[in-house]
Amino acid sequence: MRRSLAVLLGVLLSSCGAKKIRYKKAVAQNGPQQEQVQPSPKTAPKAPRVPLTKNEQAKQYIERFAAVAQQEMKTYKIPASITLAQGLLESGFGVGRLAVEGNNHFGIKCHKEWSGQRIYHDDDRKGECFRVYDDAAASFRDHSLFLTERSRYAALFKLKPTNYKAWAKGLKKAGYATDPKYPDKLISLIERFCLDRYDNLKQGRK
Repeated sequence: MRRSLAVLLGVLLSSCGAKKIRYKKAVAQNGPQQEQVQPSPKTAPKAPRVPLTKNEQAKQYIERFAAVAQQEMKTYKIPASITLAQGLLESGFGVGRLAVEGNNHFGIKCHKEWSGQRIYHDDDRKGECFRVYDDAAASFRDHSLFLTERSRYAALFKLKPTNYKAWAKGLKKAGYATDPKYPDKLISLIERFCLDRYDNLKQGRK
């Protein structure tokens, strides 16, 4: 009986040993088995950014600054429609270099009294000096002060604030811009985007 148990145990041990030997040979021939890693799914490519049209840029600009223009009208009696039209024109609908890099929305040059930061940009002449503001709101306020504190614009404030056509022509006459078509461009923007609705302080906000 003991002999039979010994024989059976020997068979089992030899069988396990054989398996180990076969496993070692397989590892030696093929290398250790590695866990299969599933590749992560590729991230979907981002859709190319479609640039805004001029109309879309204008609408964004108006939505952003209409309330600011109305506040300036309330304080300084400058038609909000004129302020918005000048801002659109002078800033290139908010994406021009002076507006983006200098927060200058009205093309106001340094002049001798300016002691703030400056940016140089080609205009009537190459490398002209323009004012730099901390933010757009400061540019709108300086625009109001620029018009109210200079005697050459005094005649404008005798006009009704709802008479945007007379204001546009008066700005050119007073020397705000050298472009002979400046009044027509302002009037066109006002009528194209119905900016005169902002001249009504009670009903202009939309």
